[in-house]
Amino acid sequence: MQFDFASLWTWHTLSVVLDVLITWYFIYHLTHLIKGTKAVQLANGIILIMVARVLAGWAQLTTVTFILDQIVSWSVIGIIVIFQPEIRRGLERLGRVSLFSDSENSKREQQEKLVKELDKAIQYMSKRRIGALITLEQKTGLEEYVETGIKLDALVTGELLINIFIPNTPLHDGAVIIKNNRVQVASAYLPLSDNAMIPKSLGTRHRAAVGISEVTDAITVVVSEETGGVTITRNGQFMVDLSQQEYLKYLRAELVTEEKKKQPWPIRLARGIWNWGDK
Repeated sequence: MQFDFASLWTWHTLSVVLDVLITWYFIYHLTHLIKGTKAVQLANGIILIMVARVLAGWAQLTTVTFILDQIVSWSVIGIIVIFQPEIRRGLERLGRVSLFSDSENSKREQQEKLVKELDKAIQYMSKRRIGALITLEQKTGLEEYVETGIKLDALVTGELLINIFIPNTPLHDGAVIIKNNRVQVASAYLPLSDNAMIPKSLGTRHRAAVGISEVTDAITVVVSEETGGVTITRNGQFMVDLSQQEYLKYLRAELVTEEKKKQPWPIRLARGIWNWGDK
């Protein structure tokens, strides 16, 4: 008896496969979206409740099952409230998908300008030993740290960054957080690292820079108030006393995307939707 594999490829089978792939896609990008935020702890709690509900039903624990059912029933509203920042961020990224024009070149120009303005500020402050702490958001959201700062929502310019960190001004103490090529907030508080490998000669700014790099994938630039040295931290690692050529090479490699050939809008749409969770 010969088995007909062609009979497997019915519309019902394809719809099931498509259903699984779409579900996997959203779960995959959702985990990336909440990675490094407080939402991870909340997600772990939700998973624990679901596992407890399954075990309670299997063990026929009627009262426990009833209580957990009530929690699960109201959890949908709770999830929307608790994950509101992540949901909003995800919808904003999806809404930025371009259908009719290729924005790669303009995006690259903005990134180049960002590096140029950072360099202008770093050079000015380094030569005059003005302490600075600048964090650039990458894939992991920094909303919980943005909330601790003073909102600016301004274009990134060297002059603005310099003025923020001038000593004895209202905003100089704390970190500047840059997101989407804009200065979101100044005077933000970052978590301090307990890493024993950090030299004693490095101060609070450096510990805050390493601290934020341990819980997110953000790139942080520090200008030392004592020496004028430039340090960059990311992923728990720190590079100390970088020259202008060294930090510019690193920033361009990490922040400036390579120039790409223009593609038809259906391909740009597919690429945009696929990457929306990784921005």
